[in-house]
Amino acid sequence: MTSGAVIAAVAAYIAILFLVAWLSGRRADNAGFFTGNRRTPWYMAAFAMIGGAMSGITFVSVPGSVADDSFSYMQMVFGFAVGQCAVAFVLVPLFYRLHVVSLYEYLDARFGAAAHHTGAWFFFVSQMLRASLKVFVVCAVMQQLVFDAWGVPLWGNAAFTMLLVWLYTRRGGVKSLIWTDALKTTCLVGSLVLTLFFVVRALGFTWAEAAEYVVRSPLSRVFFFDDPSSGRYFWKMFFAGIFVLVAMTGLDQDMMQKNLSCATPRDAQKNIMLTACCQTVVILLFLVLGVFLYAYAARAGLALPDRTDGVFPLVAVHGGLPAVVGLLFVVGLVSGTWSAAGSALTALTTSFTVDILGAARRCDERGLTRVRHGVHLALAAAMTLVILCFDAFADDSVINLVYKVASYTYGPLLGMFAFGMCTRLRVRERRIPAVAVAAPLLSALLQYVLRVRCGYQIGFELLVYNALFTVAGMLLLVRRHEK
Repeated sequence: MTSGAVIAAVAAYIAILFLVAWLSGRRADNAGFFTGNRRTPWYMAAFAMIGGAMSGITFVSVPGSVADDSFSYMQMVFGFAVGQCAVAFVLVPLFYRLHVVSLYEYLDARFGAAAHHTGAWFFFVSQMLRASLKVFVVCAVMQQLVFDAWGVPLWGNAAFTMLLVWLYTRRGGVKSLIWTDALKTTCLVGSLVLTLFFVVRALGFTWAEAAEYVVRSPLSRVFFFDDPSSGRYFWKMFFAGIFVLVAMTGLDQDMMQKNLSCATPRDAQKNIMLTACCQTVVILLFLVLGVFLYAYAARAGLALPDRTDGVFPLVAVHGGLPAVVGLLFVVGLVSGTWSAAGSALTALTTSFTVDILGAARRCDERGLTRVRHGVHLALAAAMTLVILCFDAFADDSVINLVYKVASYTYGPLLGMFAFGMCTRLRVRERRIPAVAVAAPLLSALLQYVLRVRCGYQIGFELLVYNALFTVAGMLLLVRRHEK
């Protein structure tokens, strides 16, 4: 596959993306940018959200993960489905009742300004790191496929990418994102299904033989009940999936502002439940694709890369399959990452403008628009700088550390929301930031002690411990005479 073909595929996608963004967002005001005017049809929101939780990292990582983890990820996906129910029937009614633009306005109403700013800053740091990492991954792939041969440095690649992301989200915000995420879902799922078709055909399987091969493969094991200390143990992954979904979707401004763009709570609930069913099927298909990618690599005599993330690119681009498979891979990767970056930039702009600057309360419509545009541009520039930091300093350990730090930030959010919703206790709110910072530190210490002293590996359930430390800390801050 030539660099010209890659550029042509990316350019075609970008052209369609800008057309969709312009058509959907050309009349958007501030309410359209922040909430989509709460007029999004629930079925359109559900279709958009199928790909909303996925990115280019998901596209390359999930298929490759079957070599080390089999289908154990499905244990967590089952937990996701339960977590979606909690989001739909507990959080959605609350947020609609309060008419919030930013989720973290709830913390202000419940505890005060310190809790509000704490939640907003934790989201901001986490989302900035995660979104920048997603863009860095696709920039690195495009650098290898195209820009190195053209003599373009990665800083130019990253700056141009973020310029385009800023341009297509500048006007429409959430109102545009629903439709561009629908385009992302079409490209992502379409690339997945067509790639699966071509790989199965290249292996010479009928569909019945392909299904039998997956069932018999040792890579397709789903349930792990044998070792409670393992990170793949069923109950650890299942319950972690519930809390991870609640925290990283229900308490995430990026994800929820699209769900809250529906006209009514009932529409938002229908959207969320349909999304849960569809995402389960899509993730299962990604894992099935991973089985066939390894089967094809073995049959074709391909040397497997050191990192499992490289298996999909290796087979799709250099595996001797039809050129259309490589193009499908590029389109899937780029669509997943661009949409995720645009969604993150919009959510960051919303949270920073509403929560941290408080512009929605103190500015008129024209002033709010001016502040929003300035914040949007500044955050796009900041994301570019973070991407360049990844290029300068990133290795596997740093990237893994960033993901852990990003996941830690949702623990205090989960703890604060749980404490606020499950109790009526009042706390000394000025000390909430100290509790929110201490909880991840105590969680990291607990993880280290259990691993070194007991040989017990804390997996994704670390989020739960993080939230529990936050709740315990807030109990220490209770105003005893105001219970």
